[in-house]
Amino acid sequence: MVFLENFRIALAALRANLMRSILTTLGIIIGVAAVIAVVSIVQGLQYTITQQLQGVGATFMLIQAKTERSFPGMIARQVKLTYEDGRAVEQKVAGVKMLTPAIFGRATLKYKDRKHTPAAIIGVNENWQDVNNHTVEKGRFFSKLDLENRHKVVVIGTKVVDELSLGPDPLGKEIYVNIYPATVIGVMEHKGQSLGLDTDDLAFVPFDSALNLFGRNAGDQVQLRLQADSAEMVEPVKDNITRLLRQRHRLPAAEPDDFQIQTQDEILDTINSILGSITAVVGGVVGIALLVGGIGIMNIMLVSVTERTREIGVRKAVGARRQDVLIQFLIEAVTLSLVGGGIGLLLGYGLGVVTAKLIPNFPPAHVPLWAVVLAFGFSAIVGIFFGIYPAAKASRLDPIDALRYE
Repeated sequence: MVFLENFRIALAALRANLMRSILTTLGIIIGVAAVIAVVSIVQGLQYTITQQLQGVGATFMLIQAKTERSFPGMIARQVKLTYEDGRAVEQKVAGVKMLTPAIFGRATLKYKDRKHTPAAIIGVNENWQDVNNHTVEKGRFFSKLDLENRHKVVVIGTKVVDELSLGPDPLGKEIYVNIYPATVIGVMEHKGQSLGLDTDDLAFVPFDSALNLFGRNAGDQVQLRLQADSAEMVEPVKDNITRLLRQRHRLPAAEPDDFQIQTQDEILDTINSILGSITAVVGGVVGIALLVGGIGIMNIMLVSVTERTREIGVRKAVGARRQDVLIQFLIEAVTLSLVGGGIGLLLGYGLGVVTAKLIPNFPPAHVPLWAVVLAFGFSAIVGIFFGIYPAAKASRLDPIDALRYE
């Protein structure tokens, strides 16, 4: 009851000087709003990517050629990773369930008088759906027969269907991929953004067709995506692939790998590390605003103590103890800080939602529970830390001197 009464008094004191209270908490509001806005955007992206990567399963692995860096005046060695490497992995490494190569490029698609350049044209084999957990919604994907007989076929995303105005039944329609005609045999399921790529704005062609489209050199920069037989086999498969590729690429023992193999957990760790660093840096910068807000709260509470000196004297004269006065002013400081934190939380979330919607193809904002707890917790800590001194000053006032104060 005493706490509730002090809380009621605190709210009354804040309402009595409403504009001053708002200006005082402005630093807290801006700081918390900025933190929540950044966290909601970053966490929305992280949440979406995590969900999608978990969808491909714990047995997923990605193999890519490492980017070779060169210094001025030096010629960098060309790093290659080919489908032949992938075939060798399939044939010689035990525990590989299925594998697909993937080469990425850009090309314009045409249908009648409509043109559209999707985010990427990807050359793959018949295993893409199962390896990446990305399936066809209408029609079918490539079969092994399509690849062996070099059928001119294409599978497209839902956005491509809309951009080319293929209508509700795009299957069987012939479109051009640059100058090459191809028949639409499937439409992929809607999945949205994945690792910065709009998966609805993709077109898939057979691997050999992609080599003809992008040139034979594209076959030297292939991604290899695979699924291991089980989660327990991931590390042994990774080690065996490393040994095989080092042997195929004739790498001396002292030379580092010219490729990198990433498992699902490693990809998630990398993404979480990058996004976590962004959040930490922004959080550190925004901490300055919270510090300013805390100093503002301390200043306004010191003014409040001076203005209410007689009130403090009356309370002490009728029996209020030192700790009662201390708690009253401390609750006022914390309340001021928490109100600012609450307003900042709402503003930050709204800003995050609006920003995410303004960025094309960006996943929706997501505020985890820990961010809400952190916002209110930090606001309370700021209120306590910067409210201690004014509250202690009020509690130490002599009641006789306070009653005489004009």
